[in-house]
Amino acid sequence: FDLYLCYFDFDYKIDFEQPLEKGKSYMLVANHTSMTDVMLMLAVVKDNPFVFVGKKELVKIPIFGFFYKRVCILVDRSSSKSRFKVFELAQKRLHQGLSICIFPEGGVPEDESIVLDAFKDGAFRLAIEHKIPIIPMTFADNKERFSFTFLSGSIGKMRVKVHKPIETENLLTEDKVKIKEGVRNTILEQLNIFKN
Repeated sequence: FDLYLCYFDFDYKIDFEQPLEKGKSYMLVANHTSMTDVMLMLAVVKDNPFVFVGKKELVKIPIFGFFYKRVCILVDRSSSKSRFKVFELAQKRLHQGLSICIFPEGGVPEDESIVLDAFKDGAFRLAIEHKIPIIPMTFADNKERFSFTFLSGSIGKMRVKVHKPIETENLLTEDKVKIKEGVRNTILEQLNIFKN
């Protein structure tokens, strides 16, 4: 996946507030603005095998879809049966010692002026239920490099801030809203820092 990013001439810089523990399961969450988000996440989290939970329709995107379906638990967001199945599959992967990555915005807003959309509960509920730490990440430049708008973007560095883990061991399911908003604020504040 480093080769994929290099092929498109995308360089990246990662700043870890705290290193990830090799082999530990995490809930990985980041802002979602670009087709490069998946590849960048794979480059950032090299030593902790993980699977994505993502939208089924993205499989249709040329080149990207080929990689995407091989590293993803696919969800049809219009089907409650599909959403329930995703939770079952994610739980199975966590029991196998893998990490899970969910982009909590639930997709990329069509309005590209939106800096960070509202977060959905799923990632935070799963993390609390399985008592795994949440790792918020801020992807600063992916939209400018390669957005979902066809033939848009520019060459340049993609910056990543990997924030400190948020422990969930003593949290209850009802704490998911507070944690969700806290993670969203962390990412939004870092996006503003990157912008200045």
